[in-house]
Amino acid sequence: MRMYIYNYRIYDKYKKSVASLAILGDEKKSWRPSSFGYSLFGCSLNFEFPIIKLVDYQQRLSELENDGNPFATVIMAHLAALNTREDRSERKVQKLALVRRLYEKGFEEQEVINLLAFVDWMLTLPPDIEAEFKLEVKQLEAGRRMKYVTSFERSGIEIGRQEGRQEGRQEQTLLLVTRQLNRRLGDIDEATLERVSSLSTEELEALAEELLDFTSVTDLTNWLSNG
Repeated sequence: MRMYIYNYRIYDKYKKSVASLAILGDEKKSWRPSSFGYSLFGCSLNFEFPIIKLVDYQQRLSELENDGNPFATVIMAHLAALNTREDRSERKVQKLALVRRLYEKGFEEQEVINLLAFVDWMLTLPPDIEAEFKLEVKQLEAGRRMKYVTSFERSGIEIGRQEGRQEGRQEQTLLLVTRQLNRRLGDIDEATLERVSSLSTEELEALAEELLDFTSVTDLTNWLSNG
């Protein structure tokens, strides 16, 4: 239904033909919604749209590896997040491999920094393993005489300082978590958002790490209930 709503709202605003495409990032291979419709009192509606199922690319990793399109990196990072949900050490290995790949593909510096931000967001690591990852990246950079990650980290520090002057740590963390939840799960009801808002800073930071493994709002509500 949401696909239909987005489609007709765009058409209503711009009065232009609209093509809708659904990119499905869940793990349920059989779940492939591609239409919405209903019939009432002789009036019928049938809205069909193409879909892309990201888990289908599990069998096409070599193809992605050789693809110079930046979105190949995005898909690989998503699949790595799914495949390493229970193994953070392996997640570090795959995260480092993605960073190395970015250096080898010859992207422009800003493209690399933007993709690094996405990879870092998708593949979060515990503090101890993250420290190991950063050390290995610095060694990689030294060998290739590139400073993309260093530039990315400096930008992140500066942004953090600016935001820190505007709001406290708890508010900043809540804002970040809320953005991540909306981006990953879509619209979340007000009651659930209020429960998230009531979490402590430490709980929000824990949620920020766990939410990357969520595939539905149910995962969020279960986490809140068990927290």
